[in-house]
Amino acid sequence: MAGILSKDTTLSFKSSGSTFTVLEYLMDVPEMGGDPEKVEVTTLKDSVKKYIPGIRDLGDLAFKFLYDNSGAASNYRVLKELQDENKAATFKLTYPDGSAHQFEAYVSVKMDAGAVNAALTFTANMSLQSDITVTHPTGE
Repeated sequence: MAGILSKDTTLSFKSSGSTFTVLEYLMDVPEMGGDPEKVEVTTLKDSVKKYIPGIRDLGDLAFKFLYDNSGAASNYRVLKELQDENKAATFKLTYPDGSAHQFEAYVSVKMDAGAVNAALTFTANMSLQSDITVTHPTGE
């Protein structure tokens, strides 16, 4: 089994029709997926607690970007506009091997803390509005 480097991982958004546009300068991606909550189903006859899987709470997905607000297509401006429109958008996280996670989410953008001699970054928090659809690579 060969490992795979996270280099060339991209986050894109559906800009029109079926066209996805890559958001440049992605630095960090969150964990994708989640465990279902446990629902207790223990009865008075049971000698141990019993559980069944419940609903998965995937939480918010936090994507970190190098800040760019240089033009209308810059990452910060595009995501801030999606936030200001207050409507869910479709996103796709694609890994170097062609695997992808697609989901719909509302966006909330915030500037990260600054420091001396440090790059400006911002975080785009995604509040999921759909399940995450997984696409597997098309290789052999």
